[in-house]
Amino acid sequence: MSNYIPTIGLMGGIGSGKSAVAEAFRSLGCIVANADENAKKALLDEDIREQLVSWWGKDILDDDGSVSHEALATIVFKDTSQRLRLESILHPRAKQIQEEQFRLACHGTKALIIDAPLLLEAGLDEQCDAIVYVDASLEIRQNRVKKYRGWSIDEINRREAAQLPLDTKRNKADYVVINEGELDEVHNQVKQILEDIHNRRPV
Repeated sequence: MSNYIPTIGLMGGIGSGKSAVAEAFRSLGCIVANADENAKKALLDEDIREQLVSWWGKDILDDDGSVSHEALATIVFKDTSQRLRLESILHPRAKQIQEEQFRLACHGTKALIIDAPLLLEAGLDEQCDAIVYVDASLEIRQNRVKKYRGWSIDEINRREAAQLPLDTKRNKADYVVINEGELDEVHNQVKQILEDIHNRRPV
């Protein structure tokens, strides 16, 4: 069995179904580090919480004293400078958490997956041997987000405006997974991508 464990970046538009693709990678023997989840874990760090309160006041805290994700979103999605400020403190800690997760990789692990909406923006693509873009039509993405997150189309557009254009992300990718329906089809696409990456491994 090959000891080669590639690092694969996973990105896509809001509502593209990255989580389903990430789960397909996991089911095939990969370790998945979810950047959003790791950022939420970073917000539990007491030093980070205190720094954020010093910047924006105690109104960013929920009743239980934890950082409110909604309050942060309100601040950073309408002010790019504040978003960059937040990322400057969250990204390093989230990266540490990711490294801890990847250190658990054992012999036989197929790949290390960085599941990150801001893969390119955060420079995480530099760690990757390959990049996978998850694609779905605008209509399907909007319907998913309205159904599962309750966001309006304006909210989707506002959040995507804070990211690189989707065409730019798609063009940067080595592989594209179409996720518009059957999970079995998604699984098959992911399996083929993994096989291709291993077949193309550096000598």
